[in-house]
Amino acid sequence: MDRNSENYCLILAGGKGRRLWPCSREAMPKQFIDFFGMGQTQLQQTYNRFAAIVPKSNILVSTNQEYAEFVREQLPELPEENILAEPIFRNTAPSVAWGCFRISRRCSTARVIVTPSDQMVFNEEAFRHNVLEGLEFVAENDSMLAMGVKPTRPEPGYGYIQLGDDTPHEGISRVKSFTEKPEREFARMFMDSGEFYWNTGMYLASVDVLVENLHNLLPQVMYHLDDTGVILSLAEEQEYVRENFPRYPNLSIDSGILEKSPGVYVMHSDFGWADLGTWHSAYEAMSRQEGDNVVIDSEVLMEDSRNNIVKIPSDHLAVINGLDGYIVAEQGNVLFICKKEDSSALVRKYVNEVGIKYGKDYI
Repeated sequence: MDRNSENYCLILAGGKGRRLWPCSREAMPKQFIDFFGMGQTQLQQTYNRFAAIVPKSNILVSTNQEYAEFVREQLPELPEENILAEPIFRNTAPSVAWGCFRISRRCSTARVIVTPSDQMVFNEEAFRHNVLEGLEFVAENDSMLAMGVKPTRPEPGYGYIQLGDDTPHEGISRVKSFTEKPEREFARMFMDSGEFYWNTGMYLASVDVLVENLHNLLPQVMYHLDDTGVILSLAEEQEYVRENFPRYPNLSIDSGILEKSPGVYVMHSDFGWADLGTWHSAYEAMSRQEGDNVVIDSEVLMEDSRNNIVKIPSDHLAVINGLDGYIVAEQGNVLFICKKEDSSALVRKYVNEVGIKYGKDYI
């Protein structure tokens, strides 16, 4: 059997995208828009990246039922059975549980890479090499493998992985600890120590290892079906999920599985990476213009301004004078102006306040 036929990819594309509000809105989250004016949405870029690594028929997309039509429109070649449309918003662990159930029914010896849909990779060939190397590692070791990238700045908006003992496999270490979004001073300490890598949110494991860990963590929503011996049709499985998926807790795969599993490793990846989920991380990832400003697919006239990130509608013009270190973002009925540094907390705050005071049409 061709070993590559056992390689699968599960793309997580069900988030509401609120961290890039107001340009990413609940009705049309960032993974479904061409945020950077590159001619492809973030979902399409992620799909195409993995289509060069694993068979296209082995790529599955997990999303919410509210967004399933976007997936169908943007990935028309994706088979319907490769779309997992969840009936309720949950975190990533339930999404991975359903995805692994679907994959294990198709290939019990599958090796899986789980990936977010909103990331930037700067060296596609190095990425392909790292992913294939990682899939071979998990095929030979009953373990989970995180992909880590050496930090280039003390970024508080990312998760960090502390390297543990080395292994006989070059470039792969045991994981000593995970830290989610530390304060800036701790992020600087992590970077200076050389012991910490950025957590890309991409994880690899054989499907049976993932299933075992999910068995130990989550209610047996999907997997008790294995005990009955009943093989559901696709329509029956989807109906079962509609009725039972809400029983899953709102739990992430990071904190839910990886922090509680004994055999977790990290690959020292070298493909160049950025999480495009926040305004600050988008600023750090994009090329700068004069004054270290980042202008995303927008017409802007700037004077005496520096360190800003600006995104406005394509038919608008922004004239900015004397601004230093700000986000200027406009979409539809919302204009958002905010200090850029560590803005994620403020975005959450205002999304909540606006939703309560003005309603869902503004979020």
